[in-house]
Amino acid sequence: MRSAGETYNDRVVHQFTVATVVWGIVGMAVGVLIAAQLYWPTLGEGIPWLGYGRLRPLHTNAVIFAFGGSALFATSLHVVQRTCHARLLSDRLAAFVFWGWQAVIVAAAVTLPLGYTQGKEYAELEWPIDILIAVVWVAYAVLFFGTIARRRVRHIYVANWFYGAFIIAVALLHIVNNVSMPAGALKSYSAYSGAVDAMVQWWYGHNAVGFFLTAGFLGMMYYFVPKQAERPIYSYRLSIVHFWALIAVYMWAGPHHLLYTALPDWAQSVGMVFSLILLAPSWGGAINGVMTLSGVWHKLRTDPILKFLIVSLSFYMMATFEGPMMSIRTVNSLSHYTDWTIGHVHAGALGWVAMITIGSLYSMLPRLLGLRAMHSVKWVDLHFWLHTLGVVLYIAAMWIAGVMQGLMWRATNADGTLTYSFVEALAATYPYYLVRLLGGLLVLGGMGLMAANVWKTYAAARLAGEVEQPVLPPDAAAART
Repeated sequence: MRSAGETYNDRVVHQFTVATVVWGIVGMAVGVLIAAQLYWPTLGEGIPWLGYGRLRPLHTNAVIFAFGGSALFATSLHVVQRTCHARLLSDRLAAFVFWGWQAVIVAAAVTLPLGYTQGKEYAELEWPIDILIAVVWVAYAVLFFGTIARRRVRHIYVANWFYGAFIIAVALLHIVNNVSMPAGALKSYSAYSGAVDAMVQWWYGHNAVGFFLTAGFLGMMYYFVPKQAERPIYSYRLSIVHFWALIAVYMWAGPHHLLYTALPDWAQSVGMVFSLILLAPSWGGAINGVMTLSGVWHKLRTDPILKFLIVSLSFYMMATFEGPMMSIRTVNSLSHYTDWTIGHVHAGALGWVAMITIGSLYSMLPRLLGLRAMHSVKWVDLHFWLHTLGVVLYIAAMWIAGVMQGLMWRATNADGTLTYSFVEALAATYPYYLVRLLGGLLVLGGMGLMAANVWKTYAAARLAGEVEQPVLPPDAAAART
């Protein structure tokens, strides 16, 4: 046990915070580029590493694992120290986790545009990088759970439950799905085949959403919403029910990605049923976060950080209602392979994940630097409106385009022939791609504004000499977060 007078390790938190902003801009910039390529198909023509097929996995990996992953590392390592009243288990291990994860990101940024890929959704990286991910992730698990083991309070706050579940589940998913047979330095073949390979992949793929993009970010919600609102969580009992219900149900929803395929019918039905059940814990947790503002709703008028946090929960509820509905076979027959799915994914990614991340970083950074607020609260408010408008434009365009595509593709004439050709459906979709591009540009512009605000905030802290480590509170075994 270290002495009560020592400091937290916030160096790694600062590093991951800055990395989150940088990789967010990079990942979203690639997203804007490929959105532009759908409107101007000849953009990047003749340059293989600028082809849509190579940039698209670069975009998804950058926004999920570089932007989202760095945010999860930053906030989890911040939260676990504050809620456990303990310094991280090892400073060297923390440094290894940061630099190891950045090495993974750089390796992905190099290999994916060059065409080295396993061809698996959200698991494109080849086997040497997969091994590095596993090593870094195990180090992260040791760092996180080791800190909890040396906590100076008996209670383990619920945010750490969600972070812990996310860490364990992602390790299991990554290792099992990426079992492969190397056939060269950057080439491998999956250990699974056929329908089994598809089932394992979407067990991984959907639970990457369920645990990487949901459970971890719910850990953020359970810490930063009460912190920013200066209110206790609405119902601590509900938060525990939310945790166990989510963990029990989410693992079984993956087969809904494989409706109308060679997957056995019973497995498809299991995925659909568990997806529908998933609506209850998802909305229960979201309502718990929103109701934390009971008695302080007026703060939404003056606190743009709370706007980010609460509106993110609105998008979370929207996405977790839409997902189960799209898993119903009759709905899926219309939505599958259309831009409706793209709209749904980005309602969750830009609406829920990005907004809870941005709000959490805006809430966390001034406290880390010993400041009262970000450099410009007006910039935070402007960022909120830029981001919200961008997300609404994006998802509305994709929803409309997707439903239209589904209806055009299934329309038939009296003699059974298709009413519309694929090219006609594409031409009808074309204007919506421009609206999506505009939405993406607004979101990217908001991230640029955030980067400037973060830069100015660090500059203000350096100028004032206020960048200092907070001292651990005195030992109090009875203390509860």
